[in-house]
Amino acid sequence: MPPNLPDVVLWSIPAFVLLTVVEIVSHRIHPDEDDAGYETKDAATSITMGLGSLVFDFLWKIPIVAIYTAIYALTPLHIPVLWWTIPLMLLAQDFFYYWSHRGHHVIRILWACHVVHHSSRKFNLTTALRQPWTSLTVWPFYVPLIALGVHPAALAFCSSANLVYQFWIHTERIGKLPRPFEFVFNTPSHHRVHHASQGGYLDRNFGGILIIWDRVFGSWVAETDRPVYGLTKNITTHNPLRVATHEYAAIAKDLRKATSWRERGGRLFRGPGWQPQAGAASQPPSEPVAASVTEPVSKPVTENAA
Repeated sequence: MPPNLPDVVLWSIPAFVLLTVVEIVSHRIHPDEDDAGYETKDAATSITMGLGSLVFDFLWKIPIVAIYTAIYALTPLHIPVLWWTIPLMLLAQDFFYYWSHRGHHVIRILWACHVVHHSSRKFNLTTALRQPWTSLTVWPFYVPLIALGVHPAALAFCSSANLVYQFWIHTERIGKLPRPFEFVFNTPSHHRVHHASQGGYLDRNFGGILIIWDRVFGSWVAETDRPVYGLTKNITTHNPLRVATHEYAAIAKDLRKATSWRERGGRLFRGPGWQPQAGAASQPPSEPVAASVTEPVSKPVTENAA
């Protein structure tokens, strides 16, 4: 019998709306010229992407739940859902989330899914809602948890809790928090680095709830310079369908131009910025890769809340 766990995302929607309104009002009454702030079309695109992700995620769940259920039925390990096992499951889920998130930055075919979340040049609470429509690439990273006896419903609960936690860290309205909290948990400061465009900030701070995984595995960087958000070649469209699929189209274009199977493999499975060796008859990537590599903005980030 599946555990009876609440739908964390559904219950959090009123808080999402309220906090977004508060942030918009705060930008109006206390503007900061250095903040990316809000732009109507950008925010509308992010919200549309979030609503669309609910529909597509529901469709992707059908085969994923079938696979997870089959694995869970085969494993001899079954972890009970109790008050003390749920925190351990959350910890384990956050660990595998780190590797899923990192993988979706360093493997281009996976980046094609995740690039959606980084496609805005703004950084506010609506950016948290800018979710991909092709999240079918995520499920393999959590197979070990199911094989170890975590019920698929419990994994879904933990994943939802992780997603809800990350909503509030998409803001420039909060500066750096007390050091003990910053050391253990993912915060707005850490996540601004993750969305930033400076070369030293690229592919850093992948944590979900905890930032300790980045500290352990060498991907943590502190926020020092003001972040500049966006992609290497920023997209100029607000069309949700194009936002959701532009990197897949770029990959297809690069595959058509490729002159060898080795290059085709690189275009799919190497990093988003991968290029064949010098002298190879090939074209550079057609579309945006990671964040824009620009010179850091000189204004430092303060320790206090904005």
